[in-house]
Amino acid sequence: MTQQDRIQLGKTLWAIADDLRGSMNADDFRDYMLAFLFLRYLSDNYEESAQKELGPDWPAQDEDDRRSPLAVLYEQNPADSEVFENLMRRKVHYVIKPEYLWSSIAEQARTQSNEMLRTLQQGFRFIENESFSSNFQGLFSEISLDSEKLGKNYRQRNNKLCTIIQKISEGLAEFPPERDLLGDAYEYLIGQFAAGSGKKAGEF
Repeated sequence: MTQQDRIQLGKTLWAIADDLRGSMNADDFRDYMLAFLFLRYLSDNYEESAQKELGPDWPAQDEDDRRSPLAVLYEQNPADSEVFENLMRRKVHYVIKPEYLWSSIAEQARTQSNEMLRTLQQGFRFIENESFSSNFQGLFSEISLDSEKLGKNYRQRNNKLCTIIQKISEGLAEFPPERDLLGDAYEYLIGQFAAGSGKKAGEF
């Protein structure tokens, strides 16, 4: 991945943010955008580490199966999920259940699931409070998924978040799934939001 590619990804995500925030204050929209990117980062790291640990036991899937491989693993081995999560807590120091992974949330957004917002709320609570010794306590405290800034009722908020997450997912799909690339994009967006609000990037 070249420096030009990294800059282009940042510009792609910034264009998405600029297009979707509508009348929402840039500082408010920044918090949602960065929270979703961080969820993607945590999910990628977790799934990559899980695949290394499982080796040949990593679930095989049909091409049309859009679930996370970990969702398949849990379905096929329900009695072993607790043992697996304890292993991941030792190895990676946190756990994300399959239904809360970015890939699962993005698929719900793609299909415009009415349950996407509830799943996202549950996922944020799990990561903050149950992932591992509250290491992520308050991680997503800067955003409110019940905010009227997203919509006046649940349906409007769910639809708005589905659109935001789907567009982010589509934008990221144009680039290789590299975790370092996500970090670069994260920094680029912080700089752009900072410039738009007249602050220095460090203040974010």
